[in-house]
Amino acid sequence: MAYEDYRVLPVQKGNVQCLKDKKEPVENCCFCIHCREFLVKGRFLMSPSLAYCTKCRITERVNVSQAEAVKCADHQGEGFHSITSIIS
Repeated sequence: MAYEDYRVLPVQKGNVQCLKDKKEPVENCCFCIHCREFLVKGRFLMSPSLAYCTKCRITERVNVSQAEAVKCADHQGEGFHSITSIIS
């Protein structure tokens, strides 16, 4: 998926509209395989969920309580999918 094809999900009251009929707490995005970046103070920061990606290996912390939006790579409609099922 091309970088510009990611969905940008606004954070509203600490939640993102992950699926049409389902909201998720923005904190869950830190552990989701679809999460790519968080918009914090006008700047996109790579998601901590990419720490286990052999290509990215991101280790930066993100203060998700200040997140304004989330870049999401889910175009299949899977919704939240925990990285723990992959790394355990």
